Amino acid sequence: MDLTTVATITPARTRADLAALSATVVPLAGGSELFAYPRIHLTGLVDLQALGWPALTVTPDGLEIAATCTLAELSAMPAAPGWVAHPVFHQACSALFGSFKVWNVATVGGNLCTSLPAGPMICLSAALDAEALIWRADGTDELMPAVDFVTGNTTNVLEPGDVLRSIRVPAAALAARTAYRKIALSPLGRSGAVLIGRLDTDGAFVLTVTGGTVRPVQLRYPALPDPAALAADIARIDAWFTDAHGAADWRRAVSGLLGEEIRQELATPTRSAAPGADEESRA
Repeated sequence: MDLTTVATITPARTRADLAALSATVVPLAGGSELFAYPRIHLTGLVDLQALGWPALTVTPDGLEIAATCTLAELSAMPAAPGWVAHPVFHQACSALFGSFKVWNVATVGGNLCTSLPAGPMICLSAALDAEALIWRADGTDELMPAVDFVTGNTTNVLEPGDVLRSIRVPAAALAARTAYRKIALSPLGRSGAVLIGRLDTDGAFVLTVTGGTVRPVQLRYPALPDPAALAADIARIDAWFTDAHGAADWRRAVSGLLGEEIRQELATPTRSAAPGADEESRA
């Protein structure tokens, strides 16, 4: 869709070029969501792709995912030694309501900043205990838990002029086993619920519930909980919502079922890997 009120598109070559951002001049990454609806309040765009951020950077501390990394790039990322959680990257990308064409333009940062409850990058980053690096408009940097980045349906912690720079995934989370579940009212419909479970190497269990909630909700346990405890904790979540893609009571009910499936999957020991191969979750 044409944004008929936009008069300028400015390529950002350095961070200083982001000073042009305001309530009416916003960042442009892939644009798959930005160009989806009329936005008559906008007068300009600042192209973040011109900054040339590396899409994926492996570090001693884990993995840094640039906000401009596309879902296609993230999905095709090869595993590094010890990355047991590697399958969950492709799995989360597959939850996006969009074709392969969208995958090649839609970005990780754009999905987070749009902050729709069904955003799969929201679930992925929260489930892996990632941190969001934010470039604030005043020139400061802020590193915050990704689970706290989204505050509600289409709302987040960014203020006008702020930019999400990257998502940093810790090595400990990449070494964990994961299990993924998604459900929608139609085979190719927008997600009604997206859940990712993580079993850390020390036995701690984390369940991240999104899609059916207006913000990510995490349930944490020092070990795998019993079925009744997990079911009760999921039922007590207070952020369920109703829209065209599912009723709140349905989202609560199916999340309980999917959460138990995840618990059972991670309670089952993995098969021994082939000699010399890394063990991976086959969720």
